Amino acid sequence: MFGSWRRQPAVAAERLGSVLADVRHARVDGSRLITDVLTGGYRSLSRGHGIEIAEVREYVEGDDPRHVDWNVTARIGRPFVKRYVEERERTLVFVLDQGSALASSFGAWSLRQVAARFCALFGLLAIGNHDRVGLVAGAGSVARFAPPRRGVAHVYTILRDVVAAAGGPPAGPRPDLAALLAHVAARLRRRSVVFVLSDFLAPLPPRELLVAGRHHDLVAVRLTAQELLAPPPVLLRLQDPAGGPVRLVDFAAARVRERYLERVQTQRAATAAALRHAMVDRIDLVVPALADMAAITRPVLGWFRRRELREQRR
Repeated sequence: MFGSWRRQPAVAAERLGSVLADVRHARVDGSRLITDVLTGGYRSLSRGHGIEIAEVREYVEGDDPRHVDWNVTARIGRPFVKRYVEERERTLVFVLDQGSALASSFGAWSLRQVAARFCALFGLLAIGNHDRVGLVAGAGSVARFAPPRRGVAHVYTILRDVVAAAGGPPAGPRPDLAALLAHVAARLRRRSVVFVLSDFLAPLPPRELLVAGRHHDLVAVRLTAQELLAPPPVLLRLQDPAGGPVRLVDFAAARVRERYLERVQTQRAATAAALRHAMVDRIDLVVPALADMAAITRPVLGWFRRRELREQRR
């Protein structure tokens, strides 16, 4: 089973300050992150989904007849119009897989520590743009739900929870993405940009993906340990994170590595195809060997550029 490494323990629990320091000093291509490029990409992200109804009031001379609410008018017997306001604020929601498979890796950070830095990156951007931020976290069930709100204190509370989860015990052995996405569909009324952070090694729930993707801008953030793509050529002990027997696998054997990598690529291709079918966007993050934020910022910038090109073709 993929993701079944008996990995090295995650590093000692971090503080939010150290994670934010990594994000603020992020570097891309060997130079300081160009803030206006990243911020510009963020500002174009789902900005202004259209207009929403602010209120329904009685018609007065000069109102646009196209805005007449015919249902209310017919019910009351006098003309009423809808008043609209343009949607300008974003709502970001982080859906965090807290399964045990994400607790550690052979790289510089655990998968959950990479997820924490991704959330911190977007959390800081949301603070600067006065956007709402929410959190849904859990494994076998929803363990934490923070409704989307704006404000520095609220965003920092969410980021503190995410960082604490990165160094804490798992919420369960296996993720239940169906439960997390069902919670999103049931609790979030306003259209949101929903980042689902997981390794996506478990089977995807097609119905929940379609329902959540129909009402929200769903983005799958696939977290991948380096050893999944390139296992070290040594004899390793493997065990399912949920328990079970320990097995010895000789990755120095060419045939073993070949068959293993074939299965990995098949599984990853199937996941990518399922996400495309559900019209879910994807960002791939691979845990770096050294603590380098470029492993996060480069894929994010590439994702912004792909979205920009897609919008230009429309």
